Amino acid sequence: AYLDSRGLDQKVIRSFGLGYAPDHWESAREYLKSRGYDDKQLLDAGITVENKEKGRIYDRFRNRVIFPIIQPRGLVLGFGGRVMDASLPKYLNSPDSPVFNKSENLFGLNLAARVRPLEYLILAEGYMDVIALHQFGFSQAVASLGTSLTEEQARLMRRYASDIYIAYDGDAAGQKATLRALDILKEAGCRGRVILFPDGLDPDEVLKRYGPEYFRKLMDRSQAVREQY
Repeated sequence: AYLDSRGLDQKVIRSFGLGYAPDHWESAREYLKSRGYDDKQLLDAGITVENKEKGRIYDRFRNRVIFPIIQPRGLVLGFGGRVMDASLPKYLNSPDSPVFNKSENLFGLNLAARVRPLEYLILAEGYMDVIALHQFGFSQAVASLGTSLTEEQARLMRRYASDIYIAYDGDAAGQKATLRALDILKEAGCRGRVILFPDGLDPDEVLKRYGPEYFRKLMDRSQAVREQY
């Protein structure tokens, strides 16, 4: 019901493998231990956390919509979780683990990498922006994972496409992050273009309010030179 209220259809929910972590302390732990995993493995993977003072191990994600972070070969590396109420933090990501490093991976790249020909990538800020872009036909969208764009992520994008459209939020924080991303993309050998959104909106809001054709026009008007921005 929550995903439906955010305007997501069943096709995109299945494509991204979206799910839910129940509002219980040990649902994932109990299930995975019944499948043969031990507490050390679950702690190393970041699925559970340990309170050493209380001697207790419990699930990291509780009562959250879950976004699997999947690499292009299809392996799940980690998860992002969004609360459905006013709890904080609003978004929670898996910590770095033996198989996952936030600075070296991109959300949505597993789907964007399937596009042929992949002439460009669209870099958004968060999970919901990427999912909305895919739902509206922009399957080239990816996002960094709760952090500013890193040099490793820029080099990863360069392996797939050299033209990168930056679709960060139109607010002050988004503009600041855009300037930094332009420099990082240039260093990685990418051509960064900035999509300017009206009224401080983000891509999800623009698509739902104005539709994909309007978004396409914003892409066509995007600015390629840092000084112009």
